[in-house]
Amino acid sequence: MERTLSIIKPDGVSRGIIGEVIKRLENNDISVKAMKMIHMTQPQAEGFYAVHKERPFFESLTAFMTSGPVVVMVLEGDNVISRYRDLMGATNFKEAAEGTIRRDFATDIEKNVVHGSDAPETAAFEIGYFFNSFEIIS
Repeated sequence: MERTLSIIKPDGVSRGIIGEVIKRLENNDISVKAMKMIHMTQPQAEGFYAVHKERPFFESLTAFMTSGPVVVMVLEGDNVISRYRDLMGATNFKEAAEGTIRRDFATDIEKNVVHGSDAPETAAFEIGYFFNSFEIIS
């Protein structure tokens, strides 16, 4: 079993599609092992996205991620990192496959509804950023 972090971004929360995202996870045999709604501060968003600090989109990304509440989740399943990334679709929703979360719900490349870890090492960091071991169901 593998774990990954999922974030339903402020655009997904404000548009009321949390349930739709979770339904798609469950319909694809992906288990939610922890979940909470938070409103990130600017320092929290900057710490989470520190790997992108030198990128031109860093400021707009952190401003967007602090613009409203997000839902953070720990997901678990066989090959869950790659399976969830397939379910999310390409970062650019215009290039995402039909039936993916981003193709169906994103409105632009930044407001693309969801985030998912891209590798086991990233997932470990990201899960630990938002959750302690007592908050994750075994």
